[in-house]
Amino acid sequence: MGTVHARSLDPLPMKGPELGVQADDIEPPEIEQEPKQEVLENKDVVVQRVHIDGLGRTKEDLLTYEIAGVFRAKNLIDVMRKSHEARQKLLRLGIFRKVNVVIDTSRGEDALPNGLDVTFEVTELRRMTGSYNTMVGNNEGSMVLGLKLPNVFGRAEKLTFQFSYGTKETSYGLSFFKPQPGNFERNFSVNVYKVTGQFPWSSLRETDRGVSAEFSFPVWRTSQTLKWEGVWRELSCLARTASFAVRQESGHSLKSSLSHAMVIDTRNSSILPRQGGLLKIHQELAGYSGGDASFLKEDFEIQLNKTLFWDSVLSASLWGGLLLPIGDKPTSIADRFYLGGPTSIRGFSMYSLGPQSEGDYLGGEAYWAGGLHLYTPLPFRPGRGGFGDLFRTHFFLNAGNLCNLNYGEGPQAHLKKLAECIRWSYGLGIVLRLGNIARLELNYCIPMGVQSGDRICDGVQFGAGIRFL
Repeated sequence: MGTVHARSLDPLPMKGPELGVQADDIEPPEIEQEPKQEVLENKDVVVQRVHIDGLGRTKEDLLTYEIAGVFRAKNLIDVMRKSHEARQKLLRLGIFRKVNVVIDTSRGEDALPNGLDVTFEVTELRRMTGSYNTMVGNNEGSMVLGLKLPNVFGRAEKLTFQFSYGTKETSYGLSFFKPQPGNFERNFSVNVYKVTGQFPWSSLRETDRGVSAEFSFPVWRTSQTLKWEGVWRELSCLARTASFAVRQESGHSLKSSLSHAMVIDTRNSSILPRQGGLLKIHQELAGYSGGDASFLKEDFEIQLNKTLFWDSVLSASLWGGLLLPIGDKPTSIADRFYLGGPTSIRGFSMYSLGPQSEGDYLGGEAYWAGGLHLYTPLPFRPGRGGFGDLFRTHFFLNAGNLCNLNYGEGPQAHLKKLAECIRWSYGLGIVLRLGNIARLELNYCIPMGVQSGDRICDGVQFGAGIRFL
């Protein structure tokens, strides 16, 4: 569904590694004594052999790419550093439960006086693993049952089946993930899925049955993703009181689309960053590869974070999007943008801004939303250095607008319409970071710029999710 954002009926995130130990969490070896480090750096060494113990079904040629840098080390400090980097790469593959590194002097007839042997002791994941966990989305939760076959053919391929039963949707999907040896960021995945979602703010139920293929690859400092998706969509009314506009859009449709996404992410954390920035640009073209939905959809996200005095963080974000119909057929309620709620414009009810009919919100073809936030430690710093660091005090100012456009008019008319009737809100609250998985917010909100038909949440508002304005 629309892009802002939990209305989306994307399949479960089934691609990529699912590691018990995240490589980013591994601390590099610390060398504290400078004189000792200088001696080690000046001592030339040669890495003569690299062993990998514990391999079963994994193909050795896959690991050759990941450990090649160890042979280029020139001194002991360099050997330790490059061995640590190789260990991170091996864990990132998602095929090993544990990786240990042992560095020893070379032995044997051909051993050099300054020769070293590096051994990686690995423990492979089982051929099949099952999981049961909960997943937090944007203001909703679900129970997830999974079955995973890691390293299916011995080169870090992964086959995953997941079933999710949630408060608002039920879904299941089958995914195959294949990385390029030596370049894990360059990978290919195929997904087959069925997703059912309920959207009470629109009195709508949607069931998607689809297949998609994605190719991800890095270019300079960006992450690029090309995707084709074919999906059969079934829309129906969630309640007997659904408006005529929603009933009119009910029925079956077929969407075939090509999309491209570019991401630059320098943040130190995606959940509650303290520094860095994010730029995400996404475009989708539907109709040219088949189906009866024809449109061009563009949206972007920008976020900047700066650490200030007293361990506080200033964060600014901006979202925007445009949906252009192609041909005479109007856009579908399933493709439009939605705005409002504890994860976007706080102080308003979930997706309760913009065009509506008889109390059902129909989404818009253009939107923008901006946020300014100040995160500070809790007063008097209780639990400092431990549990207390998971909490932050939060001051915010949000603003945005959502509307439909008359595409016969010019860009100036579009900008003028987006600048009219701006909704905004401000307030304060407490933020709880749940690791690198999600975050919770409990805010006191004061909505402003309320328009006729908007639903507000004046006072305390709770939000849970992974993506916040």
